[in-house]
Amino acid sequence: MIAAGVAGLLHSFLRFALQGVGTLAPVFPTRHLIITGFYRYVRNPMYVSVVSAILGQGLVLGNMWLLKYSGLVWLLFHLFVLGYEEPTLRDTFGSEYEAFCTGVPRWIPRLTPWRVS
Repeated sequence: MIAAGVAGLLHSFLRFALQGVGTLAPVFPTRHLIITGFYRYVRNPMYVSVVSAILGQGLVLGNMWLLKYSGLVWLLFHLFVLGYEEPTLRDTFGSEYEAFCTGVPRWIPRLTPWRVS
């Protein structure tokens, strides 16, 4: 889980820089909606990757606090996504983002990649 989380995070960072032509920072957001790579399976692969890495650490170390912390981190990510990120993306990308939301789940990855219709 740790390795998958780190790989997913690095993959997502690269997509932001190369495909989205932007950064994670709200002051220089991406210019393009990223709907390729891991984003074809889950809308928030960065957040899923971080929580997976923390969960993996908790399991490897047998640390209940890390497992609880992963739940708190996920909750904070969820609140941020609902309160800021999704409304901002809807305003920025409109119907393109709506189609993406319809086809790709927020947290639990699809088994097959989503394709733009």
